[in-house]
Amino acid sequence: MAKPHSRFPQHVVETLLFLFVALVSSAFAQQPVLTSRDDNTRSGANTNETMLTPANVNPTGFGHLFSSPVDYEVLAQPLYVPNVTINTGPYQGTVHNVVYVVTQADSVYAFDADNGTQLWYASMLQPPGAVPASGKYIPCGIQDGFSEEGIVGTPVIDLTTTPPTMYLVAKTLLAGVVYHYLHALDITTGLDQVSQVEITATSYSIAGKVWHFNNLHQKNRPGALLVNGILYLGFGSNGCNDGNSGWVLAYNTVNYQIAGLQQVGVFNTSPDFGLTSVWQTGNGIAADEEGNIYFSTAEGHAFGGQSYPNSVLKLPPAPWPAQSPNQPQQELPNTNFFAPWNVAYLNSHDLDASSVGPVILPDQEYGPPNCPEIPCQEVIASGKSMEVYVLDRNNMGAYAPGGPGDPQIPQEFPLESGSLLMSSPAYWNGLVYFSPNDAPIQSFQLSNGVFSLFAQSQGKLAGAHAPTISANGNTNGILWHPYGNSLQALDAVSLQVLYTSPKMPAIAHFATPMVANGKVYMGTGSSLEGYGLVPILSVVGGNNQTAPILTALPAPLQVVASKPYTGQPIPGVTVSFSDGNRGGSFNPPSAVTNSNGAVSTIYTFPSVAGPYTLTISAPNFVSVTASETATPGAAAKLLISSGSNQSGPEGTVLPNPLVVKALDAYKNVVPGVTVNFTPGSQGVTNPTSAVTDAKGHASTYFQLPQATGLFTVVATSSGVKSVTFHETSVAGPRSIRLRMEFVH
Repeated sequence: MAKPHSRFPQHVVETLLFLFVALVSSAFAQQPVLTSRDDNTRSGANTNETMLTPANVNPTGFGHLFSSPVDYEVLAQPLYVPNVTINTGPYQGTVHNVVYVVTQADSVYAFDADNGTQLWYASMLQPPGAVPASGKYIPCGIQDGFSEEGIVGTPVIDLTTTPPTMYLVAKTLLAGVVYHYLHALDITTGLDQVSQVEITATSYSIAGKVWHFNNLHQKNRPGALLVNGILYLGFGSNGCNDGNSGWVLAYNTVNYQIAGLQQVGVFNTSPDFGLTSVWQTGNGIAADEEGNIYFSTAEGHAFGGQSYPNSVLKLPPAPWPAQSPNQPQQELPNTNFFAPWNVAYLNSHDLDASSVGPVILPDQEYGPPNCPEIPCQEVIASGKSMEVYVLDRNNMGAYAPGGPGDPQIPQEFPLESGSLLMSSPAYWNGLVYFSPNDAPIQSFQLSNGVFSLFAQSQGKLAGAHAPTISANGNTNGILWHPYGNSLQALDAVSLQVLYTSPKMPAIAHFATPMVANGKVYMGTGSSLEGYGLVPILSVVGGNNQTAPILTALPAPLQVVASKPYTGQPIPGVTVSFSDGNRGGSFNPPSAVTNSNGAVSTIYTFPSVAGPYTLTISAPNFVSVTASETATPGAAAKLLISSGSNQSGPEGTVLPNPLVVKALDAYKNVVPGVTVNFTPGSQGVTNPTSAVTDAKGHASTYFQLPQATGLFTVVATSSGVKSVTFHETSVAGPRSIRLRMEFVH
């Protein structure tokens, strides 16, 4: 028996290298994810995902890659930056694709995005002695199920600075006092670039109310927004109405390493009464192409004047006028806010509009009558009530009492089913996706500024997690969504489930997955979970061969183990071969891949002819198969299949053919065997010879002689023992009549 090949022919190696280069080239097209929900419109869609498709996201080709421990709950969305040079610790000077994770223990982690290795760790507990806010220092915080409240909102990363900067807000406790600090971290080291900035703010209402930012009662839940050098931060309550107010604060980041982070804007959503949180289930404050910002608010004491509970607000770009007793915060113009007709009911029934963050929609060439400007520029919002509001960004609609409904806006419609909406929508390719509690995921199609129902998932898959979309432009859309403590992938068009992960550690409510570079990242209560395409085995030689039974295939079966993203070969992988217990043999039955990721074996067929599926497998790899065919040996015997022991009138053709079967020594049928059919004495065969078909059959018809009696037909083939058919000829009707006439 031939020895298995240990090296591949040069042309095979060249072909593999070509494929690897193609894969690597496609990987370079991946984009960073620098902010909440992928972009400042808060679409929740990464449309530069070239590797994940509905075809390869399935239970066999996609799965869990790594789990990286963290010290506490991850509520913020992870962020991603490719090709970062790490400048600290044991990985100093090395380049990595990096995923950044923050926790409610006031910790920041940088992990290798491809394998989950921790590259650096930084604590925001500064100065010494600071701890995360906990216990009585997060009033009603236990309502959210968390014992510590550190970094909650998703940071934002600025790649235009040197070094690149991550901005985040950390809540800490020091000597019995709660603080919020703004940090500007070097993403290569985790170190603050300037001293942390204590967050303070004061608002003055027209009625003379002075309101101070109260760290004890505030939480930075919305993701940070960075647009045109201005950083916007949103604040609301700890989880219930506890002395908070809703705030949006603006800081100038231009030349911050020299000038510091200067506050350039303060807006209080209810400077007279408080409450009116900005929380948006963590969704970042949105911005349009002109730098105007959009956010939604929760319930308050009352609507009117300068108080905007359960509303959607639009603010111009900062800087905003400084406030003082002589220059109080001004009311917004009617074009810059929307309040539903039933805002009082929403206030009294805890049906916050701020359970949903606004999403900026693409400009529409045409729009409904309530969006008269062309193009129609819209923003979509909703709330716990599951009523969806489509607003004209140039005229937000203000407040129109009376109802039901809000006729002053382009469109208002309810979601199809569910109890509450506790997550923000996603937008991709003319579709907006909602995930209400206790309901199917629902998509609505946008056409000329108006939405209509498009699709629903099967079953109640939705919940308090915003859907996330990955796509390659307008193709290969996949919707990612936590369901229970699993990660699900759905086809973004049909909403059919493609993949459901095994259970992972408990996921905090509002936690959101992030997709980048062909992988999906999910923060949990104790870890960062990474999912992606699993390593692959490829059959590069020896497939689709044919050989006789009990002989080896002419060429070895050749296999390469490679990384799914880079195409790089993986050495040291134990590869096993199986024919499904069909009885054949492999030499060797398993082998370890060499430095080229290659391994090979020789397969010998058993004694049964026919098709064979050979399975090649390795731990944590997707198994692959090769298809081979065993041909039978030489014909060793003929068997009568049918047609013997017939009878018929003399001179006629028997009704059924005379059929033989050719077999080899192991009872495999043998096609292509020439069989001769010869009458024993009288009669005629037609044809006189035939070739066995795919089932090993050959046949002829036999015409009886003009005589009665027992007659034979002998079937013969070269080198094979013959078989004999026995047939009976009886008198026909005419012969009987002639005999009767002779007797008379």
